[in-house]
Amino acid sequence: MEPDNILTVTGRDLPGGSTVLTAVGEIDRDSCAVLREAAGEAVRRGHRRLILDLTKMTFCDSSGLSLFVDLHRQAGANGGWLRMVAPQADLRSMLRVTHLDQLFALYDTVDAAAES
Repeated sequence: MEPDNILTVTGRDLPGGSTVLTAVGEIDRDSCAVLREAAGEAVRRGHRRLILDLTKMTFCDSSGLSLFVDLHRQAGANGGWLRMVAPQADLRSMLRVTHLDQLFALYDTVDAAAES
């Protein structure tokens, strides 16, 4: 991660039209565009199933939650889905408090998210 970037996102395509987007760093109002662009690129390439690997995400604010909802809606509108992998304890708590844990499918591993 470059010193001036608080978030990096890498993508890895899986067989069957899924893409794993690995977020490293902080998701906030200043960095949301990085994840939004990576997800948009995956969809433009025909990958409607998005798996967000959050194992190395260190912070997420309400802008990130809003982005997750947007990505979930976009994926669903295109016949796909959004799944989250290993959100940290703070994010899990935020998802629970906002009842978004009922909207998003949460998994412990990328393999589990891809296989279900």
